[in-house]
Amino acid sequence: MDYVHEIDTLIQKATLAIGKPILKDKYEIVDRGLPHIPPTRLPDGKMAIYMFLLGDEFPKIGKANYRSNARFCSQHYGLNAPSTLAKSLLSDGEMSSLNIASSNIKDWIKTNCRRIDIIIDANLGVFALELIEGIMHYKYEPRYEGFASQR
Repeated sequence: MDYVHEIDTLIQKATLAIGKPILKDKYEIVDRGLPHIPPTRLPDGKMAIYMFLLGDEFPKIGKANYRSNARFCSQHYGLNAPSTLAKSLLSDGEMSSLNIASSNIKDWIKTNCRRIDIIIDANLGVFALELIEGIMHYKYEPRYEGFASQR
């Protein structure tokens, strides 16, 4: 599946449809592959939507504004922040057969989850960031976003 092309098409069509197109030179879609190496920093003047893909499911899609470097780069691989992909995977009974533990979760995520980031210019503003995140949520229905009872 060519997610980069699909994501690009979704952004272009949705923003054009509402009359506020986001030009392609204002964002970049980075497929970090599988296995992946997490980014070391959010580029200056940028915000991002990060997406983790496990098999054919997106368990986590989130956003990081220009001041959220740790959220973008490292928090989801560990257990030290309130809500992380690592914590969600470890607490999900359906994932118990995947041989994950708190001692190996960081490496497990890097080895087993593909990561795709949408890096956008911060001057587009928080509404653009939230719009793109919302489009990705609506399209891919991430397992660990929102409350299961509300789906």
